[in-house]
Formats: sequence, C-alpha cells, structure tokens
Amino acid sequence: MSPAEEAASILKELGVNADGGDLVSSSPIDGSEIGRVRTADPAEAARAAVEAFERWRTVPAPRRGELVRLLGEELRAAKEPLAKLVTLESGKILQEGLGEVQEMIDICDFAVGLSRQLYGLTIASERSNHRMMEQWHPLGPVLVISAFNFPVAVWAWNAALALVCGNPVIWKPSEKTPLTAEAVTALMKRALKRFGDAPEGLVQLVQGGREIGEQLVDDPRIALVSATGSTAMGRAVGPRVAQRFGRALLELGGNNAMIVCPSADLALAERAILFSAAGTAGQRCTTLRRLIVHERVADQLVARLKQLFAHVKVGDPREHDTLVGPLIDESAFDGMKRVLGERIERVDAISGGYYVRPALVEAEAQAGTVLQETFAPILYALRYREFDEALRLNNEVPQGLSSAIFTNDLREAERFLSAAGSDCGIANVNIGPSGAEIGGAFGGEKETGGGRESGSDSWRAYMRRQTNTVNYGTDLPLAQGIRFDIAP
Repeated sequence: MSPAEEAASILKELGVNADGGDLVSSSPIDGSEIGRVRTADPAEAARAAVEAFERWRTVPAPRRGELVRLLGEELRAAKEPLAKLVTLESGKILQEGLGEVQEMIDICDFAVGLSRQLYGLTIASERSNHRMMEQWHPLGPVLVISAFNFPVAVWAWNAALALVCGNPVIWKPSEKTPLTAEAVTALMKRALKRFGDAPEGLVQLVQGGREIGEQLVDDPRIALVSATGSTAMGRAVGPRVAQRFGRALLELGGNNAMIVCPSADLALAERAILFSAAGTAGQRCTTLRRLIVHERVADQLVARLKQLFAHVKVGDPREHDTLVGPLIDESAFDGMKRVLGERIERVDAISGGYYVRPALVEAEAQAGTVLQETFAPILYALRYREFDEALRLNNEVPQGLSSAIFTNDLREAERFLSAAGSDCGIANVNIGPSGAEIGGAFGGEKETGGGRESGSDSWRAYMRRQTNTVNYGTDLPLAQGIRFDIAP
C-alpha cells in the first residue's frame, strides 16, 4: 500500500477529514502528498482561549484531571493507527512511533495524579498571629509550538500539564506534520465530548506556517509560549515573547556527547551509541552527535561502530526490520551533504525519499561543524587521554541538552554528575543521551533554552505563584520590626 493510500485509511479510521485545505502534508517515505488541511485564524483562537480560561480556571483541578484521563483512554484505543500515521508523516520507524504515542499515554497518567498534587507551601512568619503560604493559580492560555520530529508527544507533554493546571491550550504544529496534529485533535474532541462540560475554545489547533506562528507568539493574550525547535527558532521566539513580558518555555537544539571510559562495558556502549546516533535518522534533539572515547579503547570501539553503521538497515520505516527511516525532506538531506560533502552515502530505498546511511566521522579536534547541530545521523568521534579533558570536550559546545558517560569507575560517574561535571540538563550513566522518561523534567541549558517539560515539578511553568499573608490577630506588626505608629 502506498503512503497516500495508507494515510487515507488511517485518517478515515480516526475520523479525520484531510482532503481539503491549502497546507499540504507529504510523506518522507516517498515524497508523495498524503493529505491537506486548512489553516486557521490565530487571533480568533486567542480570543476563544481567553474566554475558555475564565471558566476553566475555576474548575477544581481533580475535575480537570478527569479530562486528561479521558484523553489517555482515547490514545490507548487509537495507539496503533496513530503510531502508523506518525511513521507515515515523520518517517520514524514504527517502533518509535508506538513509543511516541506511549509517551502521550504516560504523561496523561502522570498529569491525572498531578491534578491532586498542585501543592503550595506553608511558610513560617516572623510576625505573631500571622500565617504565610504560597498558592499556585492557573496562568492563562498556553501556546504549544511543536516540531516535526516528535509531532505528537511534545504537544502532550505540554497540554496534559497545562490542562490540569487550569489553562486552555492552542497548538501550532510543524507545517511538515499537520495530519498527526489533526488526528490527535480528533481524539481530544472525543475526550471533550465524553467530559461533557468543558468550555468552547479549551483545546484548539491552529495550522499554518511561520506567519501564523509569529502572530500567536506576539499576541499578549497568550500567557505562555512553549516552543520546541531549533536554536535559530528560539532566538526569534524568545525575544518576541520577552518584549511583551510573556513567559517562554524553550526546548531548542542539542549537540549531545557520550564519554566512553577505559572501564566501560563496550558491548553495552555499542548498543546505546547505535540507537542514540541513528535512531529517528539522527533527527532527535537528544541524538548522540559527539563520541568522546578514551584512546585505550578508541580503535576497538570505532572499528566496531563502523561495522554497525555499515550494516544497519536503512529503508521503509513501516518494515519491521528497518532501524533507520528517511530524513524528513530534501532540506535535511542538503544540510547533511553540506557537512559531509561526497562522503554522504545515500541509500537507494524508495524513490522520492531521502534515505542516508549513518556517518561516523573521526575528528582530530572539536571545531567547526563539530560545534554545530546538524539534524542528521552524523556522529563525530574524538579521543581523550585524561578525564578532565573529556569533561571539557563534553561542555565546550554552545548547546547543553543531554549527555552520557559509560564507565564502571564510581569516581568518574560521580564526577560526571557533580556540579563540576556535565553542564547539561540531562546527564546519564551507562545509558545513552536519547530516550528520556516522562517522570523527569526534560530540557537543557545554554543554547538549548533552559526550559523544562514533562515530569518532576515542570508543572510550575504553567502556573502563577502567589504568596499570601493572613493576620488572625488584633495587632498590625510590620515586617523587619519597622515602627510606623500613627500619632493619637
């Protein structure tokens, strides 16, 4: 079955009409058109979200959690067809598509529990007969801008938390993956119908290109902009939101490293390197891009990786034994070619798609393109002699998302995780930098943007903090012992 035929069948099963509109979706599998969707008015979406916020913020948080629970049920029921649609539209292999939908289900489960745990603090007051406390209140409409490589999970990370925190959600997906957004929105509408009394405009989808995204980013009615994409995109979004004193949660580029120490289990490291470097055709923000390996084991490990890269199956992501699917489009291929030149190895898999073999490049120094994020399966191998040198190499790039170390030396592992170790938002020991769980906060430092999504206390980004002081006495003492008595 062609991608277009398969997409039509899945969309019909999910109840999505994608045969009209001016925004075209093309499958990276063969470059064919698989659907069209309509764009929307961003100003109208913001207006509707503001109206929805007035009602939704007063709904008890556990009741708001019920809506997210229902969304999780809809996602469970539609997991396989939605995963197949993710594969058709983004090019990632089916196993990764299934994993992405499972992430959505998992964050729904997390958010349902969170809806009963939006805790504040009770604070000791220095004044007699006074009580201080903190409360967390809904923030306002949340705009989610997602990227093509995780076309549905990133929305869920944000939307599930935003909804239980009392906020309406507007979704501006990548124009490269509009069909998956339509499918998820259809599932959300089913959940809303079952929920029964949600306000109109609570969850909205606004399809379109950069101009529509800019209008939403600039709209002062949007309280929080959560944007996932390149560092260049973040440089544009961040200042625009800051100029109007809005909040921005940025998840941007990564140039992730793994240190392989002399004591490392090399067989374990090989498996982690292969998935982290080649998974999603190198189009993850957590993709492994720099391998920092000790000179004592470098020859052995690099030789083995060359074998693995040469024999990994590249091809149709719908086939069960494929491990590397296509790049998203020609521009991604051109970006990889600019870096590799004639060394790029294009695989003749399916006409119209851009299939490439993962590349392993041995680098003498960390400079030039090694310091940049090329969104393609390119792994640079660097050698080190002393552990301090490995840490320096890990940290000296502008990005700071994810990192990993393979070692059986406790001292090396603990140094890597210490304040003087990895400067990334994610630091792992004996697992790769890619494939985060939803229980932990996801995000990074430096040019990665500093945002945090998903688990832990990331929910606080979607709420406003309020400090309260209650005087239950008959005197009016001032803080810091200040005297300000009114003369009789």
